[in-house]
Amino acid sequence: MDENRVAVIGIIVSDVAAVEKVNSALHDYGEHIVGRMGLPMRSRGVNVISVVLDAPNDIVNALTGRLGGIDGASAKALFRKL
Repeated sequence: MDENRVAVIGIIVSDVAAVEKVNSALHDYGEHIVGRMGLPMRSRGVNVISVVLDAPNDIVNALTGRLGGIDGASAKALFRKL
């Protein structure tokens, strides 16, 4: 089993239709999520979400890829250096 790492996924949701899919993906990986913060930027028409995880690399990458594959959302991961 991979060693867990601390990571942050930054998500920008630019289409309200993507919100349900983003929340579903986060729910599916909930056991690895330490916390999340969402900021609606109504003046810009986007929502910004940061998610902190304690998980193996493959889990973080799988969630980031799933989120990035949602139309109207983009996601990038930042890992703690080893």
